[in-house]
Amino acid sequence: MEAVLLTIHLIVTIALIGVILLQRSEGGALGIGGSGGGNLFSARGAANALTRTTAILAAVFFATSIALTIISVRTYKPKSVLDQGAPASQGQQAPAAPVLPKLPGKAPELPSAPTK
Repeated sequence: MEAVLLTIHLIVTIALIGVILLQRSEGGALGIGGSGGGNLFSARGAANALTRTTAILAAVFFATSIALTIISVRTYKPKSVLDQGAPASQGQQAPAAPVLPKLPGKAPELPSAPTK
């Protein structure tokens, strides 16, 4: 159910972006479908159709967003670290190998502790 709703949500999102970009710009020059002379609709009819389509797609977008949130909250099961128990690999482990390799040659002399 969640995958189907998510797919519908993505399709509606892409359609909403497309419809918004088709609308006539009010002076910001951001719209794609500006003032073309040979449109299928008249200027007023196209504006009304795009406005209605935008409103419908926006309502479906919000509905799918709310539905996805409700599904996500209902399927969420909080887990506690304390309930999981100790990992199987945690136990007596051998000491780690030295980080620096032994170099050939004479070992450096360490300073001795001062005596009183």
